[in-house]
Amino acid sequence: MSETKTENSTKATKKEWIGLAVIALPCLLYAMDLTVLYLAAPQLSADLNPTPSQQLWIMDIYGFLVAGFLVIMGNLGDRIGRRKLLLYGAAAFGVASVLAAFSTSSEILILTRAILGITAATLAPSTLSLIRNMFLDPEERTFAIGIWGMSFSLGGAIGPLVGGVLLEYFWWGSVFLMSVPIMILLLIVGPKLLPEFKDPNSGKMDLPSAVLSLVSVLSIIYGLKQIAENGWGFVPILTILAGLLVGAIFIKRQTTLTDPMIDLQLFKLPAFSAAVVGNTMTIFVALGTFLFISQYLQLVLGLSPLEAGLWTLPGAVGNVIGSLAVPMIVKHTRPLYVMLGGLVLTAIGMFLYAQINMENGIWVIIVGALTMSLGICAVVILGTDIIVSSAPPERAGAAASISETAAEFGGVLGIAILGSIGVAIFKSRINSIDLPGLTPEQWESSHNTLASAVAVAKELPEPSKQILLNTARDAFTDSLHFVSLLSVGISIALAFAIFFILKDRKEREVVAEPVELDKATR
Repeated sequence: MSETKTENSTKATKKEWIGLAVIALPCLLYAMDLTVLYLAAPQLSADLNPTPSQQLWIMDIYGFLVAGFLVIMGNLGDRIGRRKLLLYGAAAFGVASVLAAFSTSSEILILTRAILGITAATLAPSTLSLIRNMFLDPEERTFAIGIWGMSFSLGGAIGPLVGGVLLEYFWWGSVFLMSVPIMILLLIVGPKLLPEFKDPNSGKMDLPSAVLSLVSVLSIIYGLKQIAENGWGFVPILTILAGLLVGAIFIKRQTTLTDPMIDLQLFKLPAFSAAVVGNTMTIFVALGTFLFISQYLQLVLGLSPLEAGLWTLPGAVGNVIGSLAVPMIVKHTRPLYVMLGGLVLTAIGMFLYAQINMENGIWVIIVGALTMSLGICAVVILGTDIIVSSAPPERAGAAASISETAAEFGGVLGIAILGSIGVAIFKSRINSIDLPGLTPEQWESSHNTLASAVAVAKELPEPSKQILLNTARDAFTDSLHFVSLLSVGISIALAFAIFFILKDRKEREVVAEPVELDKATR
């Protein structure tokens, strides 16, 4: 291990703070790439003419492979060095971005998007584990993780906006090229500003474990995505069950290895387990409800994608405020109480969503998003801090990958489960209304989703068009209200669970134990 700091010299220097700014750049791009392509879909489809299946893979394969490779990349960084992995990943990401921008067929674009997903999986665990080693002072580390988390939030928020501007003046491939200058900058300044850290006692990567991890995560994520897009069915359920079985084999194998990919001893720590569950379920309700809000803005209120993106900016503002405020609040208040306060704010934001109607829609969404984003910041920033602080410094990459994988699972679970509940409620509401004048095909299509109902309505004359639109929008609003209230209950239940788990424990003392525990078990 080179350029390491001792536990006594805990305060970060100017070099570490400048390095944090460097670390934030790839995180910003990582989040932007998750959202920016959706705006380019119409131009892309007109140019490459993908089949429906190809178009789906173009959109999904990036996030799909990011989730699958997080655990592998986190462990690889512990072994070869976090800075080395970050720089290698950034270089590959930049090259893949250029190839994606100039793709001449759907097959090539799918392949380059897959490479982008694999290389992007190096970014989050590498940057988060570097923060664990660069910032040894607990208060400074909490602030650094806040900035790290804020970069993801900003990337997700400005991705559609930047993409919209680029698509206004350039071709669809331009949305990929915006990452190239930043990756070049990272490659130039990274070796000078970022220290190198790795586990000096790590063994070789256990390839069977890596394969089991990849197959398990990809199978579960694929099944959940299929449920989110097409509803419950035999194939996605079988895929999820197969993934869970492979995951169980993976976990069993970790107990037999002297140098496991995941240190299962960490899950014996209440603070670690509570933080993982807290982060997962908070992202679960956040992304699950955002799916409804984005549709409400466009399909109920009739806003364009760019206008809808602008009205979601208050949520990004809340993320910025929360990322800066949480580290300051936690200096004077126990982290447990800040996390509980965050869950209460999340519940309040969800409750506001349950009050949305045509008259107050925009303003309730703004206030709800701002409130909820402040609460989510408190939970996720402190939860992430607990997770990475629980691991000994040499295993920070593996801990960071657990944190990110949990967040990925929370997101797809929220979209799949809450989305499916919403669709079920939509269908039950719209089925109770008699809509005369529809062909059997139109009737079936209009009863699937709000988007399909709006598409069918465009084919109808007045007043049938307006009747179908009003009925579908009311049914969708009912589903939004139900899912929002369900999310309120989940947030409150999560707050009680975390309180009872951690009420008699000191978070900072608990997360300091694994260093000795880990040494004792090797």
